[in-house]
Amino acid sequence: MFILIAFLAITIGIYPIVYFISDVKVGLISTKSDSLLAFQPWQIAFKGHILFGGMALLTGWAQFNKKWRNKYLQFHRRLGIFYMSCVLVSGLCAFYLSFNTTGIWLNGLGFGLLAVVWLSTTTMAFVRIKQKNIEAHKIFMIYSYAACLAAVSLRILLPILQISLGGFDLAYSMVAWLCWVPNLLIAHFIVTRQGMIYNSI
Repeated sequence: MFILIAFLAITIGIYPIVYFISDVKVGLISTKSDSLLAFQPWQIAFKGHILFGGMALLTGWAQFNKKWRNKYLQFHRRLGIFYMSCVLVSGLCAFYLSFNTTGIWLNGLGFGLLAVVWLSTTTMAFVRIKQKNIEAHKIFMIYSYAACLAAVSLRILLPILQISLGGFDLAYSMVAWLCWVPNLLIAHFIVTRQGMIYNSI
């Protein structure tokens, strides 16, 4: 499972390069209006979200390898700071972008809440490790990366839902929630299965 998550995270993590090297409307960009695409603040937020979100995906998975983490603790800390910095930029950009999400307002609400969850769990992970509460830090980081992996879930689920439902609109409305809520439920299962103590947070 760890290898699969790492593979998917790396694959999707480098995907934003497409948006920087191509002028063609690719992916979800094709659903946006020309006026929105020409709006400078939106452009900055979009590029900030995909660039720093991609780097968070590329680095976050490595933090969960226990042997590597214990052997290279100082590097783990530095990589953790880098991950959290990427989440801060990408999450804030994502929250801004949620106000211009394609489709109905529920879509924007789904992605906006995802941004809030990602930012808040990552912030709490940072606060808890500064307090030397390692157990709580681990719990919040599991939830943080589960939210980060929404980028992977979205790109897997959206084409499946489009084919199943025969269209984009309903599929996109569903994936705005399905790309991250099940991830958090899986994170909860992992936390409880590993016997982590919630009252430590």
